[in-house]
Amino acid sequence: MTLNQSGWRPEMSAGGKGAPTHTGNRALMLEEPLIFEIGSTRTTGVDFAEGDVGHDRLGGLTRRAAIGLPGLSEPETVRHYTRLSRQNYAIDLGLFPLGSCTMKHNPRLNERVARLPGFADVHPLQPVDTVQGALAVVNELAVWLIRLTGMHGVAMSPKAGAHGELCGMLCIKAALEKRGEGHRRVVLVPESAHGTNPATAAFAGFAVEDIPAAADGRVDTAALEERLGPDVAAVMITNPNTCGLFERDLKRISDAVHAAGGYVYCDGANFNAIVGRVRPGDLGVDAMHINLHKTFSTPHGGGGPGSGPVVLSEALSPFAPLPFVERRGDGHLALVEEQDADDRHPDGFGRMTAFHGQMGMFTRALAYILSHGADGLRQVSEDAVLNANYVLRSLEGTLDAPFAGSGPCMHEALFSDAGLAEGFSTLDVAKGLIDEGYHPMTVYFPLVVHGAMLVEPTETESKAALDQFIGALRAVAERARAGDADLKTAPHFAPRRRLDETQAARRPVLAWKDAPLAQAAE
Repeated sequence: MTLNQSGWRPEMSAGGKGAPTHTGNRALMLEEPLIFEIGSTRTTGVDFAEGDVGHDRLGGLTRRAAIGLPGLSEPETVRHYTRLSRQNYAIDLGLFPLGSCTMKHNPRLNERVARLPGFADVHPLQPVDTVQGALAVVNELAVWLIRLTGMHGVAMSPKAGAHGELCGMLCIKAALEKRGEGHRRVVLVPESAHGTNPATAAFAGFAVEDIPAAADGRVDTAALEERLGPDVAAVMITNPNTCGLFERDLKRISDAVHAAGGYVYCDGANFNAIVGRVRPGDLGVDAMHINLHKTFSTPHGGGGPGSGPVVLSEALSPFAPLPFVERRGDGHLALVEEQDADDRHPDGFGRMTAFHGQMGMFTRALAYILSHGADGLRQVSEDAVLNANYVLRSLEGTLDAPFAGSGPCMHEALFSDAGLAEGFSTLDVAKGLIDEGYHPMTVYFPLVVHGAMLVEPTETESKAALDQFIGALRAVAERARAGDADLKTAPHFAPRRRLDETQAARRPVLAWKDAPLAQAAE
């Protein structure tokens, strides 16, 4: 990462195609150094006259050394972050094919509603009388979630998917202890479940045992039934599963688990594929989290806030966490808290979070639900499944699809690296897609498929957008099948070359040093 005299790195932007430019820019693909390479720590963007501040109120916490940040003018600062933003891929730029992530368009209506002062400015410590509108949103969303899933109750406070999983498993744990069966410590997790499921069960204090997948990519029901016994607390099953397939034996599995004295936890991260079509409660599910930030469109990527309400069966509702919203006889909405627990909710396992949930996520999700209506939500799942099957069938003969013979897929299409030229892998296809202007699909997951490529187009993409993506993926796959050597060094057109990802993960450079870096992931 050596700098030239002007502080730019033109050799890193040329990508091997044409002569390097003096600036490092390639027309509107602007090269941008680190902020430390632009500014100087000896200057500031704004100058203030020296003055006697007098006594401060910092309690002895006054900075004693230079902060080490470069000083930039306002135009330099704006240009720096604008140029960096142009190097990011986003759903506003194009199709985002990450499988099992549901990266779909977030309607701006949702954002506008969430930013209304009564929602955006609400504070969790406000008197309940002053937040009746916000509580009404939480309550109405809860009613919708219960109706859409056919369940009995819902815990709204979990903050995201894995947090919701933990909530559901703690409900199961509390229910078992209530009936004197705390000795049930085994949770069965199929290979086709999300990877967070076994981690959550272990975190909750359970022992985890795997259940294999059958040849068609679904749970081996016979193997699961054979393992059931007096030590089994629950089964955690993802439906639709990570192979993009609907677990059509879920009702049979639920009946068998209940007969053996256990509970059924369903990972609802893929609820986007069945919302409005299938009610998990009808399939015998006892607990299921719903990723509001996936099914109901709120932005999923970028590390933003999540929300993972957990719907519960009648058997588990008494063990839900606090707090929850309750409508009193006079129509007044109240929060049932710890001080009310003894007589209002005596069996609840406790509290998941400091406060009541993610208000912004609740508001966005309810806006999405109300703007679609029941029939619109049904169309959401139908279009998501249609788009995924269109991708799956359009790439037949180009990419291996290990479960294409198992019937239609659900919301995502699963491919493998079988059939690529010797020495070429899923990683090469993914890097080639970057040159085509796409973020790569999910790679090497699920683990039940070697060299997996998982594509989820979602319901918000048009046929024209799908055709362009299919064409790009087909072109890259054909290059990999033909052994195109240039693909091994892709991407060529991205702001940075192919990273040594192992080195970047094991030896990340996280702090700026005022000297050229000998080794760093560029």
